[in-house]
Amino acid sequence: MGGLPLDPGMMSARLDLEMRDDVSDGQGGIVPAFVPVTSVWARIEPVTLKQEERAGEEVFSVTHRLWIRFREDLAAGMRFRKGGRVFALKAFHDPDETRRYIVCACVEEGP
Repeated sequence: MGGLPLDPGMMSARLDLEMRDDVSDGQGGIVPAFVPVTSVWARIEPVTLKQEERAGEEVFSVTHRLWIRFREDLAAGMRFRKGGRVFALKAFHDPDETRRYIVCACVEEGP
């Protein structure tokens, strides 16, 4: 099987890859926190937009495909950050099984 024809120059977004690192709240609970793992270059492709109302507020979520160079350290619960934008990692796969790229299914939520 040949590799997918993807121009690496299309990976023009610099993202921080973050992993979950919860901290104790001092009362037996946890406070969710994230720490940076590394920075990666990515291609961001918006896929769908969903708008809804929650507690009287209009909110939206956008699903994205993020193409990055192959990594073996991705795991559920990680996320990507680009400034104030956060992309929660939901799933990922090697599209042509050549270990060149990973396609990440992510959700970006906004106010």
